[in-house]
Amino acid sequence: MTQVEEAAALVDDTSRGRRLLLPAGIATAVAAGTTYVWAVDPNQPGHYPLCPTLAIGGIYCPGCGMLRATHDLAHLDIAGAVAMNPLAIPLYIGVVVLFVVWVRARWQGRTLHWDPPTWMPAALGISFVVFTVARNVPGWTLLAPG
Repeated sequence: MTQVEEAAALVDDTSRGRRLLLPAGIATAVAAGTTYVWAVDPNQPGHYPLCPTLAIGGIYCPGCGMLRATHDLAHLDIAGAVAMNPLAIPLYIGVVVLFVVWVRARWQGRTLHWDPPTWMPAALGISFVVFTVARNVPGWTLLAPG
């Protein structure tokens, strides 16, 4: 390897390190937040604020139970997490997959571009409305935070 090739490789490694600073910072912040939720039980009153949708409207929103589901997942209680919010595990798996794809793209020096289909926002919106209605049906506690 010539000196020019060595210098180019060193510059590439340095810029690669800079490109990974943002993902490393985000991963650190998520790890710190998850550690806090792991240590401070959201099932005990007074540690976290009440969900505004539940407090004001008296209904469970699609995110109700996510903090308790995160606490359960941090303690490796998958059944407890599903009981708190059935969307927690698929949502977290999706976020982890997207994060890995993003980090890989930054590692390779590429920008990540995603152009979702035009129907996707409407489908997601309808899904969240259906989920919200289903978890608030009186007498049907299957989807309500447990």
